[in-house]
Amino acid sequence: MRSRTTILTIMLALLCVVLFVADIAVGSVTIPLADIVSALMGRGPAEVRSIVVDIRLVRAVVAVLAGAALSVSGLQMQVLFRNPLAGPYVLGVSAGASLGVALFVLGVPLLGIVLSPALQSIGTAGAAWIGSAVVLMAVVALSRRIKDIMVMLILGIMLSSGVSAVVEIMQYFSSEAALKSYVVWTMGSLGDVTAAQLALLAPVIIVGLAMGVAAIKPMNTLLAGERYAASMGLNISRSRMLILTSTTLLAGTITAFCGPVGFVGIAVPHIARMLFRSADHRTLLPATVLTGVVMLLLGDIVAKYFTLPINTITALMGIPIVIYIVMRRR
Repeated sequence: MRSRTTILTIMLALLCVVLFVADIAVGSVTIPLADIVSALMGRGPAEVRSIVVDIRLVRAVVAVLAGAALSVSGLQMQVLFRNPLAGPYVLGVSAGASLGVALFVLGVPLLGIVLSPALQSIGTAGAAWIGSAVVLMAVVALSRRIKDIMVMLILGIMLSSGVSAVVEIMQYFSSEAALKSYVVWTMGSLGDVTAAQLALLAPVIIVGLAMGVAAIKPMNTLLAGERYAASMGLNISRSRMLILTSTTLLAGTITAFCGPVGFVGIAVPHIARMLFRSADHRTLLPATVLTGVVMLLLGDIVAKYFTLPINTITALMGIPIVIYIVMRRR
C-alpha cells in the first residue's frame, strides 16, 4: 500500500511539473522553448521576458496556488459537514465575495465615480476579500452559539441565496458596462493577477495550507463523528474554528483575486480518494493538493488554447465527477 501511494505521489508530482512547463509554453503568442528558458534565466529580448515572466509564469503560479487552495478547502468542508457534496463555498464565502465585488463594480458607477483600470483591479480583489472576511466573522459568531453543524450548513445556503438576491437587484439597476465587468468577474480568470498581487496572494494561501496541515489529526478524528471525537478528547469548537478559518483564507483569497472558480473543491477530493484509496488525511491532504494542481494547470492550458474562462473549463471537468458521486451514493 505504501509503495502504491509513493508511486502515485511521484507520478502526480512529475505531472504537475510537466503541466507547469506546458502552461508557461502555451499562449496566444508562440514562443520557442529555448527562448522561454532564456527568458526565465533573465536573458533574451525584453518583450519575450515580459510575456514569459510577468504574464505566463505568474499565471502558472496562480494556477498552482488556486488548485491547491480550492482542493484543500473542499476536502475540509466535506469532512466537517460529513457531506460528499460540500464545497469550499458552502458557508457563503463565495456569496460574500460576490456581494463585495457587486457593491464595488456595480455600486461605484451608480455614484458617478470613474476609476482607472489599475484601481478597478485592486478594488475588485479588495472588495471580494472584505466580503469573504465579513462572512467569516458571521460564521465564527454563529459557530459559537450553534453546535449543530448541519444547521450551520443550512444557514450558509440561506445566506448565499439572500446575497444572490441582493446582487440580482443591483444588476437590474446597473449600467451595461458595469454589468459586463461583473459578469466577466463571475466567469473566473487566472490571468488577471499581477506580480504585485501574487506577492500578497501567495503568503495568505501558504498560511491557509499550513493551517490545513495542522488540522490533519482533528480531521482524522472527526471522520468517526463529533461525539466520538469529543470522547477522544478533541476540542470540537477549536478544531471547527481552525478548519473554518483555513477554508475561508484559502477559498476567500482565491475568489477575491481569481473570481469564483467552481467544482474544483467538490470534485478533486473525491478523485484523490479514488486514486489513493485512503481516508487517512496524512495521505489524502497532499494527494488532494497534487490532484488539484494538476486539474487547474490542465484547465488553464485548455482555457488558454480555446480562449475560454477558467470557470467553464473546471465546470465541464468537475460536473461528470459530481454526477458519478451522486449516482454511486443514491
